[in-house]
Amino acid sequence: MVSLLCCALALLTWAGSPAATRLRNLDLVGTRHHRRLGPPRPSSVTLTTAAAVAGWLMAGVGGAIAAALATVTVWRRWRARGQLHRSLSAIDGLTEALRSLVAGLRAGAHPAEAAEAAAADAQPHAAAPMRAIAAAARLDGDVQRALDGTQTLAGVLARVSRAWALAQRHGLPLADVLDAVGRDLDQRVRFARQVLARMAGPRTSATTLALLPVLGIGLGEAMGAHPLRVLTGPGLGQVLLVIGIALLCAGVAWCGRLTGQVVPS
Repeated sequence: MVSLLCCALALLTWAGSPAATRLRNLDLVGTRHHRRLGPPRPSSVTLTTAAAVAGWLMAGVGGAIAAALATVTVWRRWRARGQLHRSLSAIDGLTEALRSLVAGLRAGAHPAEAAEAAAADAQPHAAAPMRAIAAAARLDGDVQRALDGTQTLAGVLARVSRAWALAQRHGLPLADVLDAVGRDLDQRVRFARQVLARMAGPRTSATTLALLPVLGIGLGEAMGAHPLRVLTGPGLGQVLLVIGIALLCAGVAWCGRLTGQVVPS
């Protein structure tokens, strides 16, 4: 048992992939990046393995499966929420960069120079597209092809590239077209944040319903029924534990999908 606990602790503190760190550093070339000191963040595989080992030590094979299912579900929901907020923040940064680009264009600057000035003060996720726009505009290249290579905010950047192509094809003022795109993005982000704030109540209700089985087990223990002894014991209790956790995780995932669909993209 001591050996298994040591293995679980080693997996929990396992360092992240160095290749992923190098790729993130390459993506942020030319931008200010301050390294944050602190313990490495465990990956989903590490957390799932540690939870499965802990569940196996406490409740056997059924406990290991149930702990792994619960950990994967919680990790996916937490990651989805974090990704949504990061996307909204990145769109905010791109909107600010577009405002700076539009201001430079209206001041009479060349599109390449205006994009470079916007990239100098933009956030990392917005600076890379601005530099790509500057490089394409300086060489009279295809801005849409230059932005296609940017993985971050691909859907939002597609609107910017289409607006740029529309202005060039029909001779429209580039500053006015990009300003309209920036105002549209700003309105979408504002509306998405309002929807997220209004969905706080339904998310709280879903979390409360998900915790009701845990409350029922606690009441059963207080009444002397000993449901934990049944669930962690051999035989049918293990099967019931896995089925119960699986249904609970399915309910949490379904509620997360329902609440996530109302957020505009």
